[in-house]
Amino acid sequence: MRLHSGGAIILAVAVAGIPLILRGQTPTENAKGDKTPHGSVFRTSDRCVACHNGLTTSSGEDVSIGLEWRASIMANSSRDPYWQGSVRRESIDHPESTAAIENECSICHMPAVHFRDRDEGRQTQVFSRLPLQKFPKGDHAAADGVTCSVCHQIEKTGLGTEATFVGNVVIAKPIENDLRPEYGPFDIDKGHQTVMHSSTATYLPTRGDHIRDAGLCGSCHTLITAALGPHGEKVARFPEQVPFQEWQHSDYWTTQTCQDCHMPRVDEAVAVTALYGPPREGMHRHVFVGSNFVMEGMLQDHRDELATAALPEELDAAMKRTAEFLKTQAAKVTITNVDATTNGLAVDVHVENLGGHKLPTAYPSRRAWLHVSVKDSNGQLVFESGALNPDGSIVGNHNDEDPLKFEPHYREITSPQQVEIYEPILKDSEGKVTTGLLHAVGYLKDNRLLPHGFDKATAEKDIAVTGDAAEDPGFTDKGSSVRYVVSTGNSAGPFKIEAELWFQPIGFRWAHNLAPYKAEEPQRLVRYYEAAARRSAMVLAKAEITR
Repeated sequence: MRLHSGGAIILAVAVAGIPLILRGQTPTENAKGDKTPHGSVFRTSDRCVACHNGLTTSSGEDVSIGLEWRASIMANSSRDPYWQGSVRRESIDHPESTAAIENECSICHMPAVHFRDRDEGRQTQVFSRLPLQKFPKGDHAAADGVTCSVCHQIEKTGLGTEATFVGNVVIAKPIENDLRPEYGPFDIDKGHQTVMHSSTATYLPTRGDHIRDAGLCGSCHTLITAALGPHGEKVARFPEQVPFQEWQHSDYWTTQTCQDCHMPRVDEAVAVTALYGPPREGMHRHVFVGSNFVMEGMLQDHRDELATAALPEELDAAMKRTAEFLKTQAAKVTITNVDATTNGLAVDVHVENLGGHKLPTAYPSRRAWLHVSVKDSNGQLVFESGALNPDGSIVGNHNDEDPLKFEPHYREITSPQQVEIYEPILKDSEGKVTTGLLHAVGYLKDNRLLPHGFDKATAEKDIAVTGDAAEDPGFTDKGSSVRYVVSTGNSAGPFKIEAELWFQPIGFRWAHNLAPYKAEEPQRLVRYYEAAARRSAMVLAKAEITR
């Protein structure tokens, strides 16, 4: 690298193996290989990560923004094979609304493409951008998913209000000519502003405290779906994903934001740019840690088909972070009481949500459930509820056996064929169970575990508890208590009692309901799911006791 006497970079820089072209560069190429003029609203991540990699703590831990983002679900939102399969399924179910469906589903999964199309007066055609390898040099704008220049150009206008939900955010306007603000949490000196503008030919780094506002996340993570009738008419408003509103109704809304948990803070001053960056207190890692370890596994297992850009070791690190996050910060299970009965034992199990929204939350394919077992003094199983089958289904779950049925909320379990599942069950306009998002008009059941401070009696309709859990005094913001009445027969004690809370990002029925759709994307997802069914679930918390 060589610097001009005035400080402007005139040659190419390479950081972590990624080239950055500065002054004298040629225009970037868009998805179809056309030239994109300087001043385009969105740049792809290759213009950002070069300077924002090579970042380490004093102990040598790599906290590079670009590398950690590249392995996140955010960066891979457009590669997500479940999303692709689901969009195709909805288009087949509602063929008259295909264009509108693809356009709306692109808002949060292909935002750079969507906003550009919107500004040019057209709807985004998702499948014209897929598969990602289709264009000779790759569809970089689509492949980037939720890319850097999307989130960092969002204005504070309307954040946290209905006006910006479903990704309806305000993108920053030019300050002058092609100069656009790129918001971050820090004050930036003139020299670094010049370097960034030179390298991107567009952006001026600008302090914007709203980049740490939970409303920024709530814009795309609040999805209100319009249920469609047989002719494409809108028949109902459906709160498909509302973790932001759940958080607002909890104790966490005054103490922790989305970013505090999902973008953990670095506990020392570190540089946020490898190019002469001063150490700064309060950097947040761009890992976007969440719960979808199944998708991370698919991105790793099917790298070629999905055009996965993150290196294998980067995805391995992401999967380890996800597992650690879920196993340490999601939930707590306690066996609160064991009583002897005439026929055996009565065991009280309590499970507590440690997060800032419902558990599980967001996309309704997710479920958590209690697996409780009792073994005698010889280690022989005398009772078990909630075992996981090798195909990813749950023993005794009505919904896995029959797509039109579902397991009720339980206060007391007396049979191995009963299982306590914390889940949303959607209903269509006829009151039948559905996994079709654009058929859904409401919930038949929603007993997902509540965060601390969540008063189910005062919760608004969009975040309400639905079904028997609403009336269950043992189901509150402090947790869910379930009694297991176990017949031990002639077995001898002492008895070992184990209780586990399992979690599955994509439930068996939500995957297998795609099987009847004879299109590439749904069929591919089912194939991926079946190949990894044994890895489709994870234990979040457990407890054991001997009596």
